[in-house]
Amino acid sequence: MENLQAIKQRFGIIGNDVQLNRALEKAIRVSPTDISVLVTGESGVGKENIPKIIHQLSHRKHAKYIAVNCGAIPEGTIESELFGHEKGAFTGASTNRRGYFEVADGGTIFLDEVGELPLTTQVRLLRVLENGEFIKVGSSQVQKTDVRIIAATNLNMQQAIEKEKFREDLYYRLSTIEINLPALRNRKEDIHLLFRKFASDFAQKYRMPTIRLDENATNVVLNYRFPGNIRQLRNIAEQISVVEENRLITAEKIAQYLPNNHENLPALVKGSFDKNDFATERDIMYKILFDLRNDINDLKKLTLDLMRNGNTEKVREENHQLIEKIYQEKEQQHHPVEVVELPHHINPKSEYDFAEDIEESENLSLQEKEVEMIKRSLEKNNGKRKLSAKELGISERTLYRKIKQYNL
Repeated sequence: MENLQAIKQRFGIIGNDVQLNRALEKAIRVSPTDISVLVTGESGVGKENIPKIIHQLSHRKHAKYIAVNCGAIPEGTIESELFGHEKGAFTGASTNRRGYFEVADGGTIFLDEVGELPLTTQVRLLRVLENGEFIKVGSSQVQKTDVRIIAATNLNMQQAIEKEKFREDLYYRLSTIEINLPALRNRKEDIHLLFRKFASDFAQKYRMPTIRLDENATNVVLNYRFPGNIRQLRNIAEQISVVEENRLITAEKIAQYLPNNHENLPALVKGSFDKNDFATERDIMYKILFDLRNDINDLKKLTLDLMRNGNTEKVREENHQLIEKIYQEKEQQHHPVEVVELPHHINPKSEYDFAEDIEESENLSLQEKEVEMIKRSLEKNNGKRKLSAKELGISERTLYRKIKQYNL
């Protein structure tokens, strides 16, 4: 069997990262068997190389190797593609068709993005894994196939199972051996090696001098997160090779080709903010205070109106309802709010004291900030109140009232 370095040279794999070497060693060890393999890792890490290595080192290397992108085939035709169909099985089926499992009999099938398979297709695939049997679409005849299945996914399969988007029994059949490829940001020592390889390849392809990174540019590249992994690094090397006249690339120049990395940071409130939303934590805190202030003022107004009518029992009932509403709204927005129980006995001398308005200066500063935030949101969403209300975390009705109130 070939050693690790020979495998890297044969399949064009660059890098000496420990996790990468471990993944390749597992692929080499498992290749002589017929065990199903699941390759995991982020998009762009090179998962497609593992099934090629396994197939070429196996006893099936002279038989068919078919790679199928499960996410690129429409749900309505995926079963026909995999298992074939009989003439007249559906509209447009004018002839019999052999599926991939029939064509690749004796060989290997690589199911990329296997997590995108419909549940009905997952049931059929499970049968193939268990006893090598499948049925063509529109047929009742069971056929046998001897195919090794290697699958790959960039999804978190445990989460997909919990959401009932992927069958647990199929997952365990596919992942008899699981090989995980590390993200590029976890292979810092390999980043510059890969960049130099890509730069050399594109220099030959486009017949021009090879680009090089100076020391500062190299540090910038090494500290970038590369959400697109090796595929992104390759694209950047190609862009620079074609566009830049100066073949020595500086840190300032390379930074122009690296997208803003802030978008990879976790959002403060799920589904509510992105990098173009409220720029600072202070703005977010103001938003929370606005919501809380409005709720408290509504509570004060309701209590004051009801108390003037002398119905204190109704005051308590209405207040409890409003407090419950405030509590639920804040929980939905993940903003903790302290709920204080109203007293059962009210002192006549001070029954209106708690209903005093917030000081004028505080109201003015908060109001100005609120107007600024509403204007900014409306401009960003091209005046669409529904989108702005969702972004601000308030109802459309509330937003319409504020627009009217501030003459926006």
